[in-house]
Amino acid sequence: MANITLKNIPDKTYALLKDRAKRNQRSINSEIIIAIRNHVLAEKPSPEEILAKAREFRSRIKVWLTPEEIEDAINNDRE
Repeated sequence: MANITLKNIPDKTYALLKDRAKRNQRSINSEIIIAIRNHVLAEKPSPEEILAKAREFRSRIKVWLTPEEIEDAINNDRE
């Protein structure tokens, strides 16, 4: 396994990691490894998946407004 040395960790960040490690009954090292793993492995949707979800959402909308209608509604609400 590889080793990494972390330098210049802000005091507040270190305190939060320390508290989180204590709550989870882990060492600070283990808590950092888990935090890194969760961040790196977080599944992010592809652009295609985002577009597919947007298209699916739009297909359920029954009323379409033009940009001008949206702007008018915003301006009328401000008055």
